[in-house]
Amino acid sequence: MTDSTLMFDLSGKTAVVTGAARGHGPAIARALAQAGAQLVVVDTHVASVARSIRNAGGLALAMNIDLTCTEELDEMVTKTVKAFGNIDILVNNADMDQGGEYLPQALPLETWKQVLDINLNGAFYCTQSIGRQMIAQGNGGKIIHVASISGLVVNRIQGQHSLAFCVSQAGIIMLTKVLAVEWAEHGIGVNAIAPGYFQDTAHAPAKSPGARALTEDIPMGRLGAPEDLAGAVMYLASDASNFVTGHVLLVDGGYTVW
Repeated sequence: MTDSTLMFDLSGKTAVVTGAARGHGPAIARALAQAGAQLVVVDTHVASVARSIRNAGGLALAMNIDLTCTEELDEMVTKTVKAFGNIDILVNNADMDQGGEYLPQALPLETWKQVLDINLNGAFYCTQSIGRQMIAQGNGGKIIHVASISGLVVNRIQGQHSLAFCVSQAGIIMLTKVLAVEWAEHGIGVNAIAPGYFQDTAHAPAKSPGARALTEDIPMGRLGAPEDLAGAVMYLASDASNFVTGHVLLVDGGYTVW
């Protein structure tokens, strides 16, 4: 009988995490490292995350690259393979919000383009570059897009407008599904996580009136904490999810059930 706990062991695996210095990124990177993966953490000002992983006994490289520049992404893949020999896991976590003050009719076109470029184009460029490497390696891989419930439902935060962000997250979800079909023959699982409102991304301090209003619509009665996302990432990055692809895993405390 196979020891089921070994399915979550990532020893010898190499994981790339984008957006690793902010939002959900640090918790994701540290969880993967604790499971045994060697990390490449990608972001601006990401050195401290890599340092914390190394201080805890893990292996981590920090890279500051432009996710919308395909040349830099290809160079990142080359450096990662040179350092660790392979790439097994990609967690696309990088994104930006549009700022909630813009009604759709007043949304600057430059803001629209920037949000779509970073959130959707950047995720595709990174996935394409690393996907090519995974296909060439010939032993499959795991790609996880950290999207948002905003790709499935329209945000309801009073005074916040999020057209560009919602559209970009819906695009990530469809990107996930199409790539899951296209790359299944290569043994590459492509899935997405759709977090709900978390302490670090809800644009409201945990004890503020805005946060309390949000929790009224969350059946579990609280905002998400960083560790709430770690389990979802570990599942989709590990052998435990080998027959799961094209799935969008909601981590929202039940918010979208209503």
